[in-house]
Amino acid sequence: MEATTAADTASPGRLLAQARRRAGLTQAELARRLAISQAAVAQLERPDANPRIATLDRALRAVGAELLIAAPPRPASVDESLIRGQLALTPSQRLHALELAHTQARELARAGRRSRGEPD
Repeated sequence: MEATTAADTASPGRLLAQARRRAGLTQAELARRLAISQAAVAQLERPDANPRIATLDRALRAVGAELLIAAPPRPASVDESLIRGQLALTPSQRLHALELAHTQARELARAGRRSRGEPD
């Protein structure tokens, strides 16, 4: 089975047109299989077409393809273990850690200024 790229499947119309061409069918041949006009197939294949899922599924099945829709979970954009770790601390422990981080950041900034020859 040939893999498709995001550009190939950016729209339902492009997806259908690609599947039809891969099956070696013309728009007229697909139209006959679907019992619709060639003009209707051309409309379905327009890049801005927005057919119902059932319509797209039926057309893809007619060219020997299967419509698969997936919604895999996205990976978290933050390290949730760090959040859980912070939430496990008491408010005073979090405040102490924040004060320590602030002190360390000031020391790092001071070291950077010294390394560039800037005044403290």
